[in-house]
This record gives sequence, structure tokens and C-alpha cells, in this order.
Amino acid sequence: MNAAAKSANATRASKGEETRAAILRAAVTHASIEGFEALTIGTLAEKTGMSKSGLFAHFGSKEELQIATLDEAVRRFSEVTILPAMQAPRGLKRLQAMCDNWVLWTARCDLPGCPMMTAITEFDDKPGAMRDAVVEMMHRMNDSLMKSIQMTKDTGEFSADTDPEQMAFELFGILASCYRSRNLFHDPQANIKARKAFSRLIDSALNKHSAPTAATT
Repeated sequence: MNAAAKSANATRASKGEETRAAILRAAVTHASIEGFEALTIGTLAEKTGMSKSGLFAHFGSKEELQIATLDEAVRRFSEVTILPAMQAPRGLKRLQAMCDNWVLWTARCDLPGCPMMTAITEFDDKPGAMRDAVVEMMHRMNDSLMKSIQMTKDTGEFSADTDPEQMAFELFGILASCYRSRNLFHDPQANIKARKAFSRLIDSALNKHSAPTAATT
């Protein structure tokens, strides 16, 4: 293949990636409002101005589109929640940053709601590939949260009897309540209440007797 042909192929690939990214941006926004079950090739074609055949070239089925949309939502969540928190020292500061970022992530991504919470509600008892993807997503998030809690134990900032699995369970409950109050009840104090709940839960786990070990990044 000559240089011109390679360049043309690279250009087509680049345009294809840009088109796919634009589709997924629209899909994530749509899913955060209408849900994943309402996410269809036809609906997305209307929103993006593309033809159904053009969308089928990127996503061969509704299920494939749903899973790709969930993956994109998780990628954007990680970009504004997990990665910035990793810049904080390991231990309490990193955990606090993660919790705070989680509350704010939809606003930072200009989303009206949380597509991942929507996916949990829609597919929690519906067997299939999409449910499998949701379960895997939640396991990864839960593991990340438990790891951060364990690190806070390791630095000595949390007491030795802190249970990472239980604390992760309670932290997620706070987040779920925050999203419900904010989106269903339109409570303008939802984020403040979530932060207060986070602080109370974290304070209850603090090691009151020993100074924390030096944190490392």
C-alpha cells in the first residue's frame, strides 16, 4: 500500500472514530434522560441526523449500542471522578476526593442524570448481556471504592476494625439517595446533604487513637 492510500485509510478511520464518539455522546445524554431501553438505532438516528444504515455501520444491534453507551458513560465517569482523585495522596484525602467527585460528575459532564444509576434500575432483574455489563461495571466501581477504603486503613487514618465492604455499601447508599433527591425531588440541598452524610460516615471510621502513617501517592 502506497503512502497516499495509507493516508486516505487513516483519514477514514479518524472520521469513523469521530462519528462514533459523537453518536455515543448523544447516546449517553439520551440514556441519562430516557433510559437505555428507549435507546434505539431509530431514536439515535433522529437525534444525530444520521441514517439508520449509517448507525448500523457502527452498532449492529440495539444491545450492542446499549453496551457501548454504558461503556462510554463509565469512561466519562472515570475521567472526571477516579482519575482526578488519584492525584490526591493515597488514604483519606483520596477517598474524600473520590466521594466528592462522584456527587458532581454528572454536572461536570453536562448530564441531566446518571446513566449508570438508570442502567442499574432498568437491568437489575433482566437477564442478558446488558445486565452482565451492568454487573461487571458495578463490581469494578465497588472494588475501586473498597480499595480506597482499604488504603485509608493502611495509612492508619481509619481504625483497624473498619470493614471496607460495609463502608462501600453505605457510601453507595448515600450516592443513590443523593441522585434520587436531586433528580426526582429536585432538592437543591441534595449535594450538601450527601457531603454531610459522607463526613459523618467517614468520621465514624477515623482512628482516634493513632496518628496516620505518612501517605504516599
